[in-house]
Amino acid sequence: MNFDHFQKLVDNFFVINEAGELAPGKYTDVPVERLPALVLAYIGDAYFTLYVRSRLLAYEQNKVRVLHNFDAKIVSAVMQSKAIKALEAELLPEETDIVRRGRNAKSTVPKSASIAEYRWATGFEALVGFLYLQKRQERLSEIVDKAFAVISREMANVSPK
Repeated sequence: MNFDHFQKLVDNFFVINEAGELAPGKYTDVPVERLPALVLAYIGDAYFTLYVRSRLLAYEQNKVRVLHNFDAKIVSAVMQSKAIKALEAELLPEETDIVRRGRNAKSTVPKSASIAEYRWATGFEALVGFLYLQKRQERLSEIVDKAFAVISREMANVSPK
């Protein structure tokens, strides 16, 4: 990103309010249907991470390292790909399309997952981000609850390395 592009972003992110103070700009109409799949996945990743961390507090409240280790495993591309594949038959056509868009989005794949796993995980995150931005809270909760259950079962069946 060059400086001019960065400056344009800053100018759009912040405005001068009535008191003459610098304040965050407010966007009310985000065209969710037109957002790139990777932007949806960016939001979906943040939402699912917060969801998982909140759920883990029911099991552990003191050991941050333990929380982090479980969190990292649960939100990994490997586990998210397993979750979305298990849920695929339950998705609505519009949701299947969002997952497909996420899977087809080109991005750098980390070493911790195969290309296929990472693409499926991106599809899952895109779906979560889409549902969140669409304010479809009931469906969002249903999807992430089921995904968490699938991943929990998967982790219980896998021996630690």
